[in-house]
Amino acid sequence: MCLSTVYNHEKQEDNILCKYVANITVDGNNLIFEDVMGEKMTITGRLVSADLTAGSVIVAAE
Repeated sequence: MCLSTVYNHEKQEDNILCKYVANITVDGNNLIFEDVMGEKMTITGRLVSADLTAGSVIVAAE
């Protein structure tokens, strides 16, 4: 199972929005992240990049 960490704007420890993300859903301008425990986090913004091999997702939150 590949889990990812979501960062706001750039991959730095201070920019972590959520960890252990197993699922990402896009709903209009909203990104919905669901972690391995089923907890969901919704942000308004856009996807910048996703490196699933490294387990990092970068977004631009509004």
